[in-house]
Amino acid sequence: MKAKQQIVIGVDIGTTSTKAVAFGEQGRTLASHAMDYPIIQQHPGWAEQDPEEIFSAVVQTVNGVISKLNIASSQVKAIGFSAAMHSLMALDVSGRPLTRCIIWADNRSVGQADRLLREWNGLDIYKRTGTPIHPMSPLPKLLWLKEEQLDVFRQAHKFVSIKEYVLYRLYGQYVVDYSIASATGLFRLDTLDWDADVLEFLGITRAQLSSLVPTTHILRGMKKELAEQMGLHPDVPVVVGASDGVLANVGVGAILPGEAAITIGTSGAVRTISPVQKTDEKGRTFCYALSPNHWVVGGPTNNGGILLRWLRDEFGSQEREVAKKLGIDPYDLLTKYAERVPAGSEGLLFLPFLSGERAPYWNANARGTFFGISLHHKREHFIRAVMEGVCMSVFSVALAIRDVTGPLSEIRVSGGFAKSPFWRQMLADMMGKELLVPETHEASALGAAALALYALGDIPSLDTVKTWVHILSRHVPNEKNTLIYSELFDMYMRLYDRLKDEFDVIASFQRKDSALCVMTKSV
Repeated sequence: MKAKQQIVIGVDIGTTSTKAVAFGEQGRTLASHAMDYPIIQQHPGWAEQDPEEIFSAVVQTVNGVISKLNIASSQVKAIGFSAAMHSLMALDVSGRPLTRCIIWADNRSVGQADRLLREWNGLDIYKRTGTPIHPMSPLPKLLWLKEEQLDVFRQAHKFVSIKEYVLYRLYGQYVVDYSIASATGLFRLDTLDWDADVLEFLGITRAQLSSLVPTTHILRGMKKELAEQMGLHPDVPVVVGASDGVLANVGVGAILPGEAAITIGTSGAVRTISPVQKTDEKGRTFCYALSPNHWVVGGPTNNGGILLRWLRDEFGSQEREVAKKLGIDPYDLLTKYAERVPAGSEGLLFLPFLSGERAPYWNANARGTFFGISLHHKREHFIRAVMEGVCMSVFSVALAIRDVTGPLSEIRVSGGFAKSPFWRQMLADMMGKELLVPETHEASALGAAALALYALGDIPSLDTVKTWVHILSRHVPNEKNTLIYSELFDMYMRLYDRLKDEFDVIASFQRKDSALCVMTKSV
């Protein structure tokens, strides 16, 4: 890199890894460093992580990227933070964790979420807070702690997310940005403050939560020993940033109203920007804060690329062996098989709810279903049906967003699925709209870096990022396939409605069966 070139670092604290990415002029990636960490599943439906592992990953990734560039601390202009939403941990009065970090994928509070919806005006809480009632969010998690681990609940001095914990370790301050707060179910969108009614209902106080700050809030005066470990000057401006989802929109250039970003990685999400807060009368979409003039309306799906991994791992031993001999990725081989089958998988329909579902149904009890199986269906039909099921799930979220914000004028796609031209074309056909594929490398980290520059006044607006992002390819929908998918999508929606009650029955049976298996193993 150029001597004395100023860089900005985007730190993205994700579900499976933390990444630090150094950016130069116009968002050009200069170097990156990542560290993985595991998800701890101590009981069925639980999903936790060790906060010390994540904090260590933040320190080491920042140090790693600075070491790769071999730069002086004075060359780091700023750091911006991105983080996964919906995490929760309890801390004691000394700031030590009383719990592990309970992440978005944790479903232990499914009973509490159900009661919030049915008995405690859950839809009204959603309309005030913008966070749908679902086990992913801190609201039902806190209720679970109160009901199931009362000693921990009573000992808790603070309830925080993983980003709040990292910033506390770095600065000794408890601060939370409006974006992360708006994904808790505890934060009012209209007042940008904690919801007093929700706090009273939970039996917690404002003092047990962090101080609320804008996403552009700047911290200085990092603890000297930690700054040295990362290779930073203690007074480097650190912008608290926002959540990973809203920053991904910035990172792909989907920033103006009507522009949507679709991300399909392990899970998936559809998001668009609104200049004002907007919630859905049916409670299907979220509304999260980014800036005073940028509110992100969208919905996440639980089931994205993880379904192809499930196919590969559980049913694809033959494909793995063939791919190994051919020297290709097993996923590429699965895709080649799917390409043999026409759109619609010759009448094989898949509801892709292997991990329950969030938007637009917010139903943790939803379960995966193959419908229409016939003797003529082969392995390749099932592969294509799974891919089509993921696209139908994404399309259902996009339709809910359209109902809230209006038509989507432009759609940009990213994530692991975007590496597959076949899958991208399938989604374009499903949606009946042109898809743009931007050149993206770590969109959330780029969004965090851009927000840091905006906070410092180095760029006039977040819209500037659009000029940094190049479009690599475009996919125009095949009208014939769009007609086929339109017919099948209607069937997909009807099928979910008719199976909804049965999903509750089978989910209850599975939970009892899992508990029995755990008890049997412990005897």
